[in-house]
Amino acid sequence: MRIDEASRDTLISRERELAARYAALAGAGLALDVTRGKPSAAQLDLSDGLDGVLGGNYRGEDGTDLRNYGGLDGLPEAKRLFAPVLQVPASNVLVGGNSSLTLMWQCALYGMQFGFAGPESAWSRHGKVRFICPVPGYDRHFSICEHLGIEMLTVPMTPTGPDMDAVEALLASDPSIRGMWVVPRFSNPTGAVCDEQTVARCAALARRAAPGFRLFWDDAYAVHALAADAPRLASLHEACVRLGTEDSVLLFGSTSKITHAGAGVAFLAASEPNLRAIRHHMGFASIGPDKVNQRRHVAFLGGFDGLLAHMEGHAALLRPRFAAVLDTLERELGGSGMGSWSRPRGGYFVSFDTRPGLAREVVRLAAEAGVKLTPAGATFPYGKDPEDRNIRIAPSFPTVAEIERAMDVFVVCVQLASVRQRLA
Repeated sequence: MRIDEASRDTLISRERELAARYAALAGAGLALDVTRGKPSAAQLDLSDGLDGVLGGNYRGEDGTDLRNYGGLDGLPEAKRLFAPVLQVPASNVLVGGNSSLTLMWQCALYGMQFGFAGPESAWSRHGKVRFICPVPGYDRHFSICEHLGIEMLTVPMTPTGPDMDAVEALLASDPSIRGMWVVPRFSNPTGAVCDEQTVARCAALARRAAPGFRLFWDDAYAVHALAADAPRLASLHEACVRLGTEDSVLLFGSTSKITHAGAGVAFLAASEPNLRAIRHHMGFASIGPDKVNQRRHVAFLGGFDGLLAHMEGHAALLRPRFAAVLDTLERELGGSGMGSWSRPRGGYFVSFDTRPGLAREVVRLAAEAGVKLTPAGATFPYGKDPEDRNIRIAPSFPTVAEIERAMDVFVVCVQLASVRQRLA
């Protein structure tokens, strides 16, 4: 049924049928959660070989005792391992603790309070501070800005990355903009991949922006392809080198969805002036990261080729979960006019858009039927989706059977909310 073409009598009949199906599902005592992109237990099992991999040898390649203090910016061998993930030279890498979110938070704080080029470069010294945020996007990026008092301006996320015409227009008209968030490959939640032109235009933003502008390039899913022919990402670093804009970008990554999510390694890449400032500010809060864990990852993964081979195990576990989501959406909603969705080639999410004004209602109906979804609005700054449409679906953690059951509930909720809206 195409909902916009259905007669009122057809809609009434359909509403009764859907209400009965919904009541049966709601009475089944379900308790399913598809809110966050956590790796499944089977994915975490892939990295259990980290335990004991050092065999009691706690020496770095240069002989350093890894159990002791020091090494604020990480082990050289860890820098070499993770540099290809961000497509940068190892000399531009800093390796930290387990969370790239922590590194992003720290860098936003440093820019806001202390600056990357001396105290006068602190964003807060120059009045209002704004960031550009492609939407739908990652809620934790927005939370960092909100907590630091950084105002957020939105631009659409397209299939090839942020709407760069909109980005460039904002930068030309607003000198208070000091930063921008981008998840460049398999973005959260749409799965978009920045094409080569978008990467080049991102590298050139500093030429349009106010002094001190920093592009926060959160390459969280750099190696998280579901298929071998998934779109590649051009190197932002190389584009910046060609333009002389290396100081304007900060790149982030981690092993949170590569090895053990809560016991991984985070890393960032930046120009030497930026690294010098970050090390200076970071030195007041840390005497060094967990170098033993960094060395464990080097020993376990072996090198970048080993890391990519390891990711094939993740892809094999994730593919049927994504298929369960996409097959159900196509079977139940394809051609109905009741919603649209992304078909990602990697990453951790499927982005679903309801008809305008229905996301919150779909989330409410699903919750009452025992399926917990990410709150409507979470993929927009301040939790406010102006059209109340976007819902992020995270299929990685549940079993395939649980995802299939959750999606059975989801599509009924979408259909029921859509029919009721038309009838109203």
